[in-house]
Amino acid sequence: MKRASGILLSIASLPSKYGIGCFSKEAYEFVDFLEKSGQSYWQILPLGQTGYGDSPYQSFSTFAGNPYFIDLEKLIEAGYLTKEEVDACDFGQERMYVDYEKIYRARYDILRRAYHNSPYAAAAVGGADGDRNGSAAEKEKVQQFEAFIGQNAAWLPDYALFCAVKEQYDGICYTDWDEDIRRRSPEALERWRTRLADEIRFYEFQQYLFHTQWHALKAYANGKGIEIIGDIPIYVAFDSADTWSHPELFEIDEEGYPTVVAGCPPDAFSATGQLWGNPIYRWDYHKETGYAWWISRIRACFDLYDVLRIDHFRGFDEYYAIPYGDETAEHGSWRPGPGLELFDAIRGALGEQKIIAEDLGYMTESVIRMVKDSGFPNIKVLQFAFNPGTDSEYLPHNYVRNCVAYTGTHDNETMAGWLSEGDPRETDFARKYAGADEKDPVDSMIRLALMSVADTAIVPIQDYLRLGNEARMNHPSTLGGINWRWRLVPGQLTDELAAQMRELAWYYGRQPRT
Repeated sequence: MKRASGILLSIASLPSKYGIGCFSKEAYEFVDFLEKSGQSYWQILPLGQTGYGDSPYQSFSTFAGNPYFIDLEKLIEAGYLTKEEVDACDFGQERMYVDYEKIYRARYDILRRAYHNSPYAAAAVGGADGDRNGSAAEKEKVQQFEAFIGQNAAWLPDYALFCAVKEQYDGICYTDWDEDIRRRSPEALERWRTRLADEIRFYEFQQYLFHTQWHALKAYANGKGIEIIGDIPIYVAFDSADTWSHPELFEIDEEGYPTVVAGCPPDAFSATGQLWGNPIYRWDYHKETGYAWWISRIRACFDLYDVLRIDHFRGFDEYYAIPYGDETAEHGSWRPGPGLELFDAIRGALGEQKIIAEDLGYMTESVIRMVKDSGFPNIKVLQFAFNPGTDSEYLPHNYVRNCVAYTGTHDNETMAGWLSEGDPRETDFARKYAGADEKDPVDSMIRLALMSVADTAIVPIQDYLRLGNEARMNHPSTLGGINWRWRLVPGQLTDELAAQMRELAWYYGRQPRT
């Protein structure tokens, strides 16, 4: 990766008129801001459809996009909705935080109305065997929609059926559905596909809008010289279309339940460890198939992103497996992962791709060797550097070029929050190490990341704005609260801020010196 810098900001955290950030004009304005501020990268969080807990790292599908990000104003422009209909919806009144409950209750209803007013609805095309009505332009739109469905046949039909059936069961986990559809008997699949044909098409419609709007935004960013850094979790969610439709990929027993689930062992931060609950991959099966599913997954990612950050990279070396049903992570065990063999297969199928290895956490010698041998840049987080009495690998004087420097990630406090509320021994060390200006110590920490030899430096926009922990994105191992909810407020991204950021990028060689 080139010597450059970028900003970390979730799509959900963009300002917009309708309760959550989306692919609206504000997203395009943010791209313009990135260009003005001399940035080369926009790092986002996973784009998947969020489920319980609203975490983008627990999605109903590893391939599907989040319908919340669909720009409703474009649907008004298309004539599928009226402004009055959208304005009548309650998407939440807080500008600074997403109200996910209200978004959930309002967003799908208004999207369903748009679907029924569009030329894509089953009724508009005369059903499965009917004659299509409408203008030539509408027929062309329908043809493009049908082409999209065909191009994504490997995952879209199962995903749309999963969502449609889940709705019939009031959103409960698929393991609590009736036995025949839970176990995917052919007769049950056919019966539900026939019964829910229109609802299935509605979910396909959402994905068509998502992908069409996202690709337009990405093309705009690329045209401005901005590359998108995407993010995927190593695991998929238990209650997901992936697990339901392809149980053979996971450690799942004959009754359809996991035998082990993912997590982390007890450590200094958690006496009982972290119980994530994701199903564990059957790596022997993936090897037998030449890692075909993983290749398909990574190919889909590079259709969406220019650079891919893979979360919990150490899990490819060793992964922690916890017996299904345990209430804590205390009794798990470490097992060997596929190692570099997986990435050799991906390279063989897709060629060289830009991948960032998220290697945070406890690192064994084998993990360190795997990351180094992969050639992928790894991650250095400043907030992890300042343990007094240690010469941490996260201290900038220990960096190598092939890494990505962060002031903090979505799981950290904001830098202003950390400096004011963190361990005084660490924050005092950080200030002295950076020679921090006491009037603006955050500036000194940002400069540490930008001036380092790391090829890439990423700074959360909250740090450039000097925001405290009220703007933190996530508290790991917790649910609820302000997790995943923070948003920019209109007017925060000023020309003055862009000029300051551009100057820093110029001084530290992270934009062309012209």
